Amino acid sequence: MRILSRFLKLGLLLLSFNLPLAKASSEAPEAAEPAKGPHGGRLFEKDGFAVEISIYESGVPPEMRVFSFADNQPIEPKDVQLSVTLSRLDGEQNQLSFAAEADYLLGNATIVEPHSYAVTVKAVHQGKTYEWQYDSFEGRVELNDRMLNLTGIKTERATARVMTQKLHLFGVISADPSRQYRIQSPYNAEVQQVLVELGQSVNAGQPLVKLMNTNTLKTFVVKAPASGVVTSRLVNPGQVVAGNAEAMLEVEDFSQVFVELSAFPNDISQLKTGQRVNVFDMHHAEQTQSNISFIAPAMTDGHIARVRAILDNKNGHWRPGMHVNADIVVAEREVPLAVRKNAVQSFRDMAVVFAKYGNTFEVRMLEFGIEDDEYIEVLSGLKPDTEYATENSFLLKADVEKDGASHDH
Repeated sequence: MRILSRFLKLGLLLLSFNLPLAKASSEAPEAAEPAKGPHGGRLFEKDGFAVEISIYESGVPPEMRVFSFADNQPIEPKDVQLSVTLSRLDGEQNQLSFAAEADYLLGNATIVEPHSYAVTVKAVHQGKTYEWQYDSFEGRVELNDRMLNLTGIKTERATARVMTQKLHLFGVISADPSRQYRIQSPYNAEVQQVLVELGQSVNAGQPLVKLMNTNTLKTFVVKAPASGVVTSRLVNPGQVVAGNAEAMLEVEDFSQVFVELSAFPNDISQLKTGQRVNVFDMHHAEQTQSNISFIAPAMTDGHIARVRAILDNKNGHWRPGMHVNADIVVAEREVPLAVRKNAVQSFRDMAVVFAKYGNTFEVRMLEFGIEDDEYIEVLSGLKPDTEYATENSFLLKADVEKDGASHDH
């Protein structure tokens, strides 16, 4: 609540001054709109010679195309020698050389996302050298230390990780039938005294019912065959019972119980006996671990298969009838690189995280592989050990969108 209160106060203060939460680094003092060439690219001119630099990505991987002009007239691309250096936020530099194609010069490498870099252009035409430098930033936000503190943005480094894939099932606790006991008289007898109460815990060998044999008139005692709880009382003193025919009491041992889980058809192929099961009560206040001991060979009428695990219940927490959640580990695999799923945002309809370099954050477009509950594998788009925003990364996305997520080259 204290952090939220500080954040709301900060927001109100900034609104009162009509200031943004964070300032995109490309926002610096407002500059004139870059000049555009006839093909929609950036146009740079000096002493009558000009180049138009564009990124073409319609139906092909992004490539740099450069058109050349002298005195406002197109010139043959073969008459120009050109090199371009793209300097990225993480220190990487992409050196591009060019060859003539159609009416433009074509760069020799794909321009990988993000298209955010400082650009150095060097052109030679008729023995004269021309140079230009400009910034082409996108998806970039800079925060000072104070703002970084106030926003509560957290980071971690992208590293290799063991992905633990789980099925999440619902179930219910049930009694173990092998631990349920019907207490009967071995003879026709009259009940003299019931020595225990309903709900009472009893120990193995403890006297339960005192009876009189109706044939011999001798008294005898029936004892508990195992430790447990009296769950049913069916007789009272004076009642006559038939030998080995009807139950007088029922005793159940709950020190070990079943968890019966419901698995749908698309889950069954991933399940095997022996797999680890983590069982949680509905409030996740208590959990325990077991292994699958049984998978039903037939589906119920509701197209559900019963999956069973045996739980140790000496502390009595897992009561028959209790509804539970269960996670079953179905696969574990180490991947070279993964990021937290809650760090992933969208930018220009692409999945991104915000990489951090000093006090500057910049989008990194990612391609994903497998995932688990918390992490998702990164196949491309991020270098190992890159620091990236996790908690509150949505604030960075909001600031980039506010400043305009243009894709202008």
